[in-house]
Amino acid sequence: MKQIEISTEYIALGQFLKLSDCIDTGGAAKFFLEENEVLINGEPDNRRGRKLYVGDKIDIKGFGSFTVVKR
Repeated sequence: MKQIEISTEYIALGQFLKLSDCIDTGGAAKFFLEENEVLINGEPDNRRGRKLYVGDKIDIKGFGSFTVVKR
């Protein structure tokens, strides 16, 4: 499981996708979420504005598993 570090209280799913190298630009988030299954703490979610907090676990089919940690 890869750890993605944040220094703020939360990070939006769209920003998370860029930090985790799943997408190259923030503009690609909408299309990525339409085409890929994303599970947040075991539940499907495709809202790019979804807030992710420290401790959240994200599974992206074909890209791996991630967890959000405090920097």
